Amino acid sequence: MLFRGYTFALRPTVEQAEKFAQTAGVCRLVWNLALEQRRTHWRNYQGRTGNNLNYVTQARELTLLRAEMDFIREVSQNAQQYALKALDDAYRRAFKGLGGFPQPKKKGVNDSFTFTGREVSVERLNHRWGRVKLPKIGWVKFRMTRDVEGKMTEATVNRTALGWQVSIGCKIDRDIQDVGGAVGIDRGVAVPLMLSDGTAYRLPETVALLDRRIRKAQRIASRRKRGSNRCRKAQRRVAALSAKRARIRKHWAHETTTDIARKFGTVVIERLRTKNMTKSASGTIAEPGKNVAQKRGLNRAILNVGWHQVETMLFYKAFRVVKVDPRHTSQTCSACGNLDSRSRKNQASFVCSACGFHSNADQNAAINILQRGNTPVVEPATLQAMKRELPLVETLVV
Repeated sequence: MLFRGYTFALRPTVEQAEKFAQTAGVCRLVWNLALEQRRTHWRNYQGRTGNNLNYVTQARELTLLRAEMDFIREVSQNAQQYALKALDDAYRRAFKGLGGFPQPKKKGVNDSFTFTGREVSVERLNHRWGRVKLPKIGWVKFRMTRDVEGKMTEATVNRTALGWQVSIGCKIDRDIQDVGGAVGIDRGVAVPLMLSDGTAYRLPETVALLDRRIRKAQRIASRRKRGSNRCRKAQRRVAALSAKRARIRKHWAHETTTDIARKFGTVVIERLRTKNMTKSASGTIAEPGKNVAQKRGLNRAILNVGWHQVETMLFYKAFRVVKVDPRHTSQTCSACGNLDSRSRKNQASFVCSACGFHSNADQNAAINILQRGNTPVVEPATLQAMKRELPLVETLVV
């Protein structure tokens, strides 16, 4: 069973855009009220009714609230119930230690709402445009760049800096096929993805162009008077450019990971902790502020490539993903196995100090990653057991 998501840019009318904002506001209000009820009133509610606060009990409270408030009744009940389900799921994950506790939602930040798939319909109008039917909103046009395949499970409408968009989740009744073959991937900054067969994937040139435009827009926004209309306009421009850059980078990641998954059945990557690698460097007590600018630039470059995003996409697209230890993959010779930091001549060149093997440094690292993925790994507990049995074996041989 495959799960696939489709994201399209909506083209609502003025009335539909107002309805979007109203629906998002009501769903945000329902979330915040239910969150406040769980935070501060759960004990009184349990003592008064004898029931625990969960999705079922809060859905009953929502029915009573809709009967009293007209502006809440005007919005689809399906979207409001979905907000309660999402809150209940967030608490379950928090209690299991899989995430933090839910927080209140804010206007301008959390402008979104979700419908279940059975409430939504999608039609194609022509080769460029389509329309989606949303409860209590009606048919909304969108730029249909591809066909929607499978059974719809949910549809989320959210507002970004580039406007409203809809994300449709679908369930496809087929499994991922193993196309055979294996490849190692080295993730870098200069070359975002290098495969062990020598294929290199680089970010589109538009990303670098947008980086320069964003920096220029940020300098303009910093010179505006805070709180003024010109300042807000400049900040909106920065947000729009950043959203466009993120959209291009995500599209590149989708195209790249899909191409890799179609060519190779097994993908071997390094076990990188991107969150730890991109922590802020504020200096130390002994050397305050040293190399902070360099570390900030490295963090920005890593986040710009999107290592974690690529890894996440590979996990649900590829048939099999193997994660290996990343230590010394760039300093080890893939031909003879010699480990020497001097073999890495520069960012792009690798010349082994033992056997003289020379190759692209990133490709050499990718080959080492592939070899580690193909090598059986002995767990530490197994090694300890073997060491304990070794004297006994030697005694028996003697």
